[in-house]
Amino acid sequence: MHFYIRCVDKPEHLAVRKANRDAHLAYIKDGFADRIVAAGPTLDPDLEGMNGSVFIIEFDTQAEAEEFAANDPYGKAGLFESVIIRPFKKVF
Repeated sequence: MHFYIRCVDKPEHLAVRKANRDAHLAYIKDGFADRIVAAGPTLDPDLEGMNGSVFIIEFDTQAEAEEFAANDPYGKAGLFESVIIRPFKKVF
């Protein structure tokens, strides 16, 4: 089953994002790359700054999706203001 994961950064936390980016990317590439349908940062209106993350990713259960989000180095570093995880049905 696919899950939509939307993470919103805390305001003024770009330095936290930058400091943990390599660990975040390694976490994704090393354990989950084959499950990803789409993933990437959300951008500020100027298209320069990053302010969150979105994943559409495959897991068997909601609990697995929650565990994935909880163990993301960004989450462990306290970057996110909020994380929303929902089942997602791909139509197109």
